Amino acid sequence: MTSLDLLDGRLKFRHLTLATAIADHGSVVRAAEALHLTQPAATRSLRELEELVGARLFERGPRGMTATVYGTALVDHARLILAEVRRAGEHLAGLREGQTGTVTVGTLLAGTSVLLPRAVAALKRERPQVTVVVREATYDVLYQQLLAGEVDLVVGRLSPPPEPGRVRQHTLYHEPIRLMARREHPLHAARGELALADTLAHPWILPLEQTTLRGELEGVFDRHGLPLPTDRVECTSILTVRALLTATDMIAALPELVVTGDDRLAALPVALESVRRTVGTTLLADRPATPAVREFLRHLETEGDALRAALKG
Repeated sequence: MTSLDLLDGRLKFRHLTLATAIADHGSVVRAAEALHLTQPAATRSLRELEELVGARLFERGPRGMTATVYGTALVDHARLILAEVRRAGEHLAGLREGQTGTVTVGTLLAGTSVLLPRAVAALKRERPQVTVVVREATYDVLYQQLLAGEVDLVVGRLSPPPEPGRVRQHTLYHEPIRLMARREHPLHAARGELALADTLAHPWILPLEQTTLRGELEGVFDRHGLPLPTDRVECTSILTVRALLTATDMIAALPELVVTGDDRLAALPVALESVRRTVGTTLLADRPATPAVREFLRHLETEGDALRAALKG
């Protein structure tokens, strides 16, 4: 016999389960009962296995059947094989039920400071074996990663896709954009509503040129007949933006939820009614979502409903 003899299709899982059952129970009769087989069927399978191996696997004795050196070797390997098959079944079942797997989510810079952490936390509480990978970039980068299958979905501000037919987008909530500054900013001392022109006496933090918000802000300044602030920093890192706002008299246009709970910052009384952020998900239209991704989408929907209600209140 060579090792190839066990790979020619004659060795069956029923042979391996029978061998381990006989080793555990010490009897063909009891092994057959445990496997819900008839004794003749179990005896026949054992005979097939011994013919395949070319050696006797069990010896009969006064205390039942005991494994020979060949039987012991085969049973040891059979236990490992059966354990791996069980683990494979458990893994596949977990994937099917969304209990395991990986969700790779792309998020826009300074994008989902509340929605994404809440949804991830809710998913991990319910399915701790699911791994969540978060990739942060601008929309043009994330769109290409979505097409390439490097991310499962994009969460953040919805932008018109370059190829509308290739993706499907779902709105979760709408979020106002506010002009934010530190509470000690000189403009907070002004009474009544300020004009956008009043802010040009102070430095600004603007989003990068390739972002949707930058284009909308340029449109706002243009409609007011104003140039973009010349004294400015261009940045989309929320950590850097927060640090600059709290330490200087800079002004930044930010989604309302990004600064919620930060007592160091406050919105300036400057109207930006035409600038609102639509937050949602973007997925490939023809790629079925995995069970883990579907569970994550469910939590995004739940958290989005809560944020939509809060923003209306």
